[in-house]
Amino acid sequence: MRASFDSGRLSSDGGALFLREADNVFGVTGRLAGCFSDHRDPERSEHELDCLVAQRVMAIALGYEDLNDHDQLRDDSVLALAVGRGDITGADRVRERDHRRAIACVSDCKFRNRRPELLG
Repeated sequence: MRASFDSGRLSSDGGALFLREADNVFGVTGRLAGCFSDHRDPERSEHELDCLVAQRVMAIALGYEDLNDHDQLRDDSVLALAVGRGDITGADRVRERDHRRAIACVSDCKFRNRRPELLG
């Protein structure tokens, strides 16, 4: 018997693909993203707002309630696929330190609603 632990990229969150299909039907994350204004500089932003919202919503639905979980989840190719990232391996990321990390880190996920009419 021989054990090997070099199988490459793995995920234990296959349910994310089911969530993606449900979101494609109901459009929840897209409508939720529409409630936020994106004031970031587009030249310095790699992640679209709808992708950030989808990442946060799906992480919560998968049991990752804490925002700090995103630093570990950013290596998860299945979650990257579920939130709509075209490059699920992170090979095309702009910054060298982000290579092999397809989705946003915890600091990118800290967005706030700045539309006063929605704050009531």
